[in-house]
Amino acid sequence: MDGIQSGSGLEKGSNGWTESEAAVLASAATGIVDFLNSNGGDVDLVFGRTGIAPELAGTPTLKLRLAAFCSLFEEAARQTGNDNFGLWFGNQFAPRDLGLWGYASISSPTLGSALENLVGLFDWHQESSHMGARRCSDGLIQLEYQIHLPEIVERRQDAELSLGMFLNVIRECCGPNWAPEEVYFEHAKPADWHDHETAFQAPVYFSQPTNALVFRDEVLNLPMPGRDLTLMTMMRSCLEQLGSTSDKPVTLIDQVRTFVRNYLPSGYPTLKKVSDGLQISPAAIQRELASEGLAYKELVETTRRDLTFMYLKQRQLPFSEISLLLGYSELSAFSRAVRRWTGQSPRDLRNRLSLDS
Repeated sequence: MDGIQSGSGLEKGSNGWTESEAAVLASAATGIVDFLNSNGGDVDLVFGRTGIAPELAGTPTLKLRLAAFCSLFEEAARQTGNDNFGLWFGNQFAPRDLGLWGYASISSPTLGSALENLVGLFDWHQESSHMGARRCSDGLIQLEYQIHLPEIVERRQDAELSLGMFLNVIRECCGPNWAPEEVYFEHAKPADWHDHETAFQAPVYFSQPTNALVFRDEVLNLPMPGRDLTLMTMMRSCLEQLGSTSDKPVTLIDQVRTFVRNYLPSGYPTLKKVSDGLQISPAAIQRELASEGLAYKELVETTRRDLTFMYLKQRQLPFSEISLLLGYSELSAFSRAVRRWTGQSPRDLRNRLSLDS
């Protein structure tokens, strides 16, 4: 990016909204009705289950609840039987279909400035989420994306469609065959993971701390084919007029939940580990949790339980891998935890969840 620094200030943090408040511009769902139809989906059923009217999808200035948006694509994947629904939806998504946000990017003078606009204007497009670009120690650029609402547990489809959209912004400049060096996803490896390497034409790694495209900086100075400074300025202005970012700070409890979720695959995240990672004293974390009637161990337990329900729905994941993703050193410890929460074995719970979905 033009003038990008290591640890650059191009990062946009969570706005601290609750699940019911956080929103995303409906333009991110442009074309989902046609895509559902092409996948043999029942449009009324999928939209009905998520509480969104089909005619609202793709409206440039309308905002949808972020939780409902994520549920829309998770439900579409389940109802169509296409486990990679979000991956392929993002893969075919044209940047201009992102509406004001997309046009502000593709009308930028260079790819570097296009990505700066993508990152810099992200908070106007989607709330309670993070998008950032940083230079890694090896000189590669990492374009990151992650929802910061721990309540939205099922968000795999959103992550895959989002990175596909960002990929196509870069391909708008570099051509349809451009590929990143690597791709990262925070969720576990799905059954048809080879599709991901086909879609991105790059090695794809799962169970990572964040979702990201990793690429060389040599492309940043390339001119955008649709560069138009007048249009770019107009789109920026229109987007900013839709509403400003919230001044409400990120809650400490949400920061702790996010850290715990990201660290679990590396083992149990002790309070000291969280304290060091957030650079906040253990006492301050415990006080904040106590003010909400929570203990640290309860927060970790709740996070593990919520993730367990999500992982068990992914039938290709063996119990041993789920156990590791949740930070358990032994499968028996995971099995005991599931019985404590539900009174069922992991196998019985998986079968029940399959019948319910």
